[in-house]
Order: sequence, then structure tokens, then C-alpha cells
Amino acid sequence: MSNQTLPKQTVLAMVTFLLGLTTVPLTSRNVAAQPLRLSPADHDQRTTSAPAPAIEPFLDLIGEPRDALRALQVIEKKPHPGNAAMMLEVLPYVRSAQVRERVERILSQNTGVHRSRDTDDFYQALWRGKYTPNPRYAEFKATLYRQIDPRFAEYFHNDRKSTIRLDEVRWGGVVRDGIPPLNHPKTVTAEEATFLNETDVVFGVVVNGEARAYPKRILAWHEMVKDTVGETAINGVYCTLCGSMIVYFPKDSAGVHHELGTSGFLYRSNKLMYDHATKSMWSTIEGTPVIGPLVGKGIQLPVHHVVTTDWQSWQKTHPDTRVLSLETGHRRDYGEGVAYRKYFSTDQLMFTVPTRDRRLRNKAEVFIVRHQQNQTPLAISADFLQQNPVYQDNLGGLAFVVATDSSGANRAYESKAYRFQAGKSHNKLVDASNRVWTVTEEALVASDDSETLMRLPSHRAFWFGWHAVHPTTRLVQ
Repeated sequence: MSNQTLPKQTVLAMVTFLLGLTTVPLTSRNVAAQPLRLSPADHDQRTTSAPAPAIEPFLDLIGEPRDALRALQVIEKKPHPGNAAMMLEVLPYVRSAQVRERVERILSQNTGVHRSRDTDDFYQALWRGKYTPNPRYAEFKATLYRQIDPRFAEYFHNDRKSTIRLDEVRWGGVVRDGIPPLNHPKTVTAEEATFLNETDVVFGVVVNGEARAYPKRILAWHEMVKDTVGETAINGVYCTLCGSMIVYFPKDSAGVHHELGTSGFLYRSNKLMYDHATKSMWSTIEGTPVIGPLVGKGIQLPVHHVVTTDWQSWQKTHPDTRVLSLETGHRRDYGEGVAYRKYFSTDQLMFTVPTRDRRLRNKAEVFIVRHQQNQTPLAISADFLQQNPVYQDNLGGLAFVVATDSSGANRAYESKAYRFQAGKSHNKLVDASNRVWTVTEEALVASDDSETLMRLPSHRAFWFGWHAVHPTTRLVQ
């Protein structure tokens, strides 16, 4: 865990944090000393692999200091553009200060970065350069990370397709499903949800007329909820680091149901999911496979709309809503703001990203309207929408309107040729002919019931998280 103001911590310390245990802050100069070791069987398997530029010396850097020093001699004699990525990945586990010093010196030579105590500087320089990985880089990642969780090896194979750079796939500090998804969890009525305060943040979902509220304070500990709402299977994915709660339908256009889980890895500080059947890795932001057998098959999970609001507002509008219960089957402190308190309290990042756009703060919230027919990226500042409660725009030829209520909740609808302004109450819009429209969870409904304008898939995200995946996005602020 690293940033410019908070103390550097090892990824192992991040694990203990997520488990609710005591953490010990460590500086970037002593992030190593983690007891990660390769077994003889691992070494034998590696040395019998097909001929390719050697990855063994990089893996040996985490061994005994004597072996690590010998490995460094080999590495220094065989420079390659892909060396820096592998050295950066093993650096947290190097146990010898002398070896770390030499690794950092080689990284400085390879990246052009002056000696730095912050590995983020090296990663930034690495990602600015051309991607030329070692041909066995995926095998390297599999061998390294299976020491943490043997199942990690299932993600990385040299012949697997990928739409993203593997050196940007970073371990998030947990084992597979170490942040446990909630699988068809218990829910309670609004009257029974006495544990919620009026100002608690909830993610509201309505499917086929059935309402469900997922408190942020609970999902922050689980990051994924598999549920059935309105007799329809949904998969809500909450990426705490990038601030996005996205609701997908797990059945794709071909009718295939994809059972998803938490991979344990990140891409540009965005959670990567995996599917149980093929162990392909999926983008949380996009809902598409990015590494593995499913890449290139045109799979895109349908996106549903979700609203970020407060409990008082949601309960008032949906008195019949059911709410995610505290009885999740896991022992956590589900108090408001407890999970990731330090992370949410600053604008600093836990994992760096290749580029940032300073027009907004890193963790400023933006509203994202999804248009399946045209993936033109667009982000609208939530603060802007608060000041402009009726906002109209066009996305890839689709005219739409965003209605923002007094709680700050945003809902997007197709608008066709209509021009709207705010009505006399919070859930009303008025068109140019003075016809009144009612804002509902599924559509804008004309007062004479003669027409409806459908709700559009949408959600919120942190600005840096959305921009990291869509650096060419258009921003409205």
C-alpha cells in the first residue's frame, strides 16, 4: 500500500488489514523480508520448461541471500526490456537489504528513474515504455503468486490471450475470494433494518418492480453480491478502490451464465473478477474478459442501473424495499465508514495508475451512463449534477437526461427530442409542452401514461478509476 503521504506497507500488511487484524506500517525500504519461498518441486518444474529467456534467476531473488546474489549476476549479464517488470514484482519479497539495493540500482538503469524509495516511480516509468515482456512472463507470475495461493496459477499461462498488459496486473493483497462474495445473502424488511442510520449510503436496485438496498458499509467488506431480484439473477460488484458499484446480469447474450468471483488481482487499481468455469479474468468496469480463454469471444455482460443514495431517501421512495442483512455469515465490523477508513479519508491511491487527470480530485465521484450500442466513454461530475439537477446530453447518438434529486442521487433516462426542466416536486420533470413526467426507477412516465422513456444503465465511480480505464473519456464538470 503506497502513496505520497501515508506510510508504505507491504502487501502482506494489506492482507491483515482486510482481515481486520493489526497492521504494522513498514517503509518502502524494508517492504521485503516476507517468507515467500519456492519449494524444490517448483524449482524442478521451472527448470524443465520449454526453452525461453530464463525466468528462474528472478524467482531466485526471493531465496537465500547467497542464491539471490548469484541470480543477480546472471540478470545483469542478460539485459532484456522485460526484466524490470519481473524485478518489481519480486522486490517486496527480497529478504536481503544488499540484494534490494542492487535490484533498485538495476531498476534505475532499466527505467531511467533515479534511485527511488517508492516503487510507484518505477512502475510509472515501466508503463510509459513499450510493452516488451519476457516470453515466459505469464509463467513467471503463475510460479510467483501460487506461493501465496496455488489457485493463482490458473490465471496465468504463456499461451493465454490478453487484452491488457500483464505488468499492470498487480496482486491486491488477498487470496482468491479472500474478500468473500455474498451469495444470495439474507435480507430484511425496511422496518427490520434498524441498524441503518438515515444518512448511511446505500446502493439501490430495482428489477421487475422489486426493490433492494445494499448498504455500502456491508459491501465494502465483500465487494460482490450475487442475488435474485425480481426473479432475475444479478451480480453486484463493488470495487472499493475505484469507488464503483456496478450491477451486471451474469447471463450473457448467448444465454450463458457466468459464475464470477474475486480474483485477488487488480488492473489499474480496478478489481479483476474471474469466472469459475474457465478461470478467465474479467474487468469490473467493463464486464468483459480481459485474460484467458474467453477473450475475443465477444462476451459482454448486460449492465443494469443502480443508484447511490442515502437510506432515508431510498426508504421513503421504496417503503417495501428489502435490505441486505447484517447476518452475512462473516464476522466483520459493519459500522458506517469502518472498512477502508484511511483510504477513503484522503485523496491518495493505494495502487498507482499509469496516468491521472487533475481536472478533478482522484476520488471525486463521477456519474457514468452506459450505452451498450456505443461505448463512447463519458463521465459527469457528481458535484456538477448536484448544481444542475436536470442535465441533458448525447452519448454516441443517444440523447439522454440525468435527473438528480435532493439527496444527490442520479438517474439517467433516454430523452429523445424532449427538452426537460425541473418540476414542482423532486420526482417530476416538465417538457417544453408543459407535460409532466414522473421519475421512477425503471422509466420516465408521462402524466397521461401515453409514453415512457426508459432508464439507462448507469452507476458512479471515482474519477481516477474511470479515467484509468478510459483515458480518452469526455468529462462534464
